[in-house]
Amino acid sequence: MSMIGLLGLLVAFACCAVSLVCLGAAHITYKRRSFETSETWAWGARLATVLGAVALTVCCAVLVWCFFSGDYTIQYVLDNRSSSTGDLAWLYKLAGLWAGREGSLLFWAWLIAVFNSVLVFATRKDTRPLDNAALAVAQVVLLAFVGVLLFSESNMPFTVTDSRYFSDDGSLNAMASMVGMNTLLEHWAMAIHPPTLFIGYAGLTIPFAYALAALIVNDDSPLWVNRSTSFLMFSWVLLGAGIGLGAVWAYVVLGWGGYWGWDPVENASLLPWLIGVALIHSFTVYRQRGAFKRWSVFCACLTFSFVVLGTFITRSGLVQSVHAFEGDPVSLVLFAALIIVSLLAGIVGLLVRRGSFGVENAADDDIDSLMSKEAAYYVNNLVMVVFAVLLAYMTISSALPSWLPFGGQALSAGTYNAIARPLGILYLAVLAICPLLGWRRTEKKAFWRLARIPALCAGLLFIVLMIYFVTYLLSSYQAQIDAGGATAEGLLEQGAPLYYNGLAVVGFLVASLLFFNAAFMAARALRKVRAAGGLRKRFPLFGGSVCHAAMGIILVGLIGSSMYVTEVTGYIPYDEEADTAAETFTIQDFELQYTGNSIDDLGNGNVRYTVSFDAYKDGQFVGQVHPSVQVTGTTQQQKLEASVIGFPLEDLFVVYRGVNDEGDFSMDVRVNPLISFVWVGFGLLMVGSVVSLFSKRASRKESDPADEPVALQAAEAQDADVVVAEAETVEVTTEPAATGEVAVAEAAVAESVPVAAEDKDAQ
Repeated sequence: MSMIGLLGLLVAFACCAVSLVCLGAAHITYKRRSFETSETWAWGARLATVLGAVALTVCCAVLVWCFFSGDYTIQYVLDNRSSSTGDLAWLYKLAGLWAGREGSLLFWAWLIAVFNSVLVFATRKDTRPLDNAALAVAQVVLLAFVGVLLFSESNMPFTVTDSRYFSDDGSLNAMASMVGMNTLLEHWAMAIHPPTLFIGYAGLTIPFAYALAALIVNDDSPLWVNRSTSFLMFSWVLLGAGIGLGAVWAYVVLGWGGYWGWDPVENASLLPWLIGVALIHSFTVYRQRGAFKRWSVFCACLTFSFVVLGTFITRSGLVQSVHAFEGDPVSLVLFAALIIVSLLAGIVGLLVRRGSFGVENAADDDIDSLMSKEAAYYVNNLVMVVFAVLLAYMTISSALPSWLPFGGQALSAGTYNAIARPLGILYLAVLAICPLLGWRRTEKKAFWRLARIPALCAGLLFIVLMIYFVTYLLSSYQAQIDAGGATAEGLLEQGAPLYYNGLAVVGFLVASLLFFNAAFMAARALRKVRAAGGLRKRFPLFGGSVCHAAMGIILVGLIGSSMYVTEVTGYIPYDEEADTAAETFTIQDFELQYTGNSIDDLGNGNVRYTVSFDAYKDGQFVGQVHPSVQVTGTTQQQKLEASVIGFPLEDLFVVYRGVNDEGDFSMDVRVNPLISFVWVGFGLLMVGSVVSLFSKRASRKESDPADEPVALQAAEAQDADVVVAEAETVEVTTEPAATGEVAVAEAAVAESVPVAAEDKDAQ
């Protein structure tokens, strides 16, 4: 099996190289006006692309087969096998494919190859030089990934297992029992979390490829934006889903009571998601106004560079993290080079093509008024880019020289919060106002007509939130400060009480405005869905409005569940002979009464220790909690499994950490206010994103291409016959202004999109 996998990698590498050679030849022959020859070369490149994807599919299938069949002749399979025997054992076996460094790189490379193949099939009926150039860029990225798998010994997924792990009869020995999948990864959310992230990472290669392709062929029309919007939206949605699944896993498995700790690997997944938001906004302005051309190209390159930075962080060993893989010098060099090259390619390309992508060819780049959509988009993008760059710098600060700010320091979560909270509230404040603004400038009467009812509703919601804040959150905060200790010190480090609580109040106000502005925009969109052209124009607006409203809900949840958590740790005296606990455990108005414990054999030497409590709130029984500790027999690794009772406005979060020397139960109990708003808001965000993603497909079904005005632009053509010949050989299709973006609640999408028949350099 190892040999089959190795051959698959060799074939994939060869296919990447062949496709690049063919695409290069296609470009040269196209420049020489030999269009039939160019098309033949391009066809060969596309065939090689698909064959490369097939080869990588075989490689992944080999590892999956070995995991499910118990074939441990490949070292990677032995190191990442799961010993679980539960109902989800099959899922953990499948997850072995991406559980380790080598397998995750292979899986990532396979996904890039799949996206490249999708690009091939999506453009097969209307292939343009722009598409060939984008495919070439994407294949270069794939070549780098396959190359690091082939030429780095530590990244090779098909290394034969060392004989010392086998007995004379071929069975695994005691040494082999010491290796395997990390027990913490054996959870449904963690099994799904990595592939969703990787799909998002791989898909973001395509917008980057089209951005560079637009520079290469000197085509500043919206064509490259339309080609890549679906890839961007799909990838952004999956990346967001992956981040959310990771938060769920962290909340219930790691036993610390939170869902986001600003760990370097967590930050690595957030960086491209943040810039993806800016890119989505830029694409909208690019199509509708012909502006933000340079913003769009730059954000596409920056998004991809942050994707690679995430790989760099997790695999280079440069930054220490509980989620990171062991360091590898080849990965360090390769991914550092990809980061630098992707950024330089975009910057240099924009400088070279400044005549096409500059302001002089996009007058709408000018901002006439600060009270306009253009200004709001600009501020939104600026805040996102600044925050992402700051976050990236802070994430790798521990590896930087000490003479730089934060150099050589591992920053605390409080430091990240001190920057993220005000910037996040500022961003969402602009997001709340943006849908009410007009293009160029905003008329006061029109603004007030749209804003007055949402503002009134927001005011009522804000009053409700303030009542909850004063009667519950503020008192909880003061109780933690009065109790002193490390918790109080941590709160005071994040700002004086006046600033800390004032920021929360401002956040609640912004959340109220954002929610109702978005809700009314969504309602207006739904009312017009059945109007002429309504489906095509209003479904994108509806999806974006749902996402805006979701962000308001999430903001409320973040304020409560990250700023006003009450935590109590301690021991419950336990009498083993009588199986009783002399005391109850109290936190706020909750009380835990011990009812029993159990020891469960999970098979393969794995054991789960569980303690059970009845939970009471204000003296009323509200449910039972069963926190546990799972111990892996071979490695003695412990996994804490929290037990949670959820209420509409708070969670009772209970963790059992084992026993001390006296046999007392070690407990860590928290009350997490408003955390349900985080989960509900995240779900709505995904719903709005999916609506936006599929609205393009709905608009294509509704619209009649024969009714769409199509323009073949051949600017500055030197030979009219070439233009005519090209127009006759290309099947021209209408590219309706694509998907209504997540986080965008704007006016209708443009009716038609001008496309370029050939690149300007070739004419």
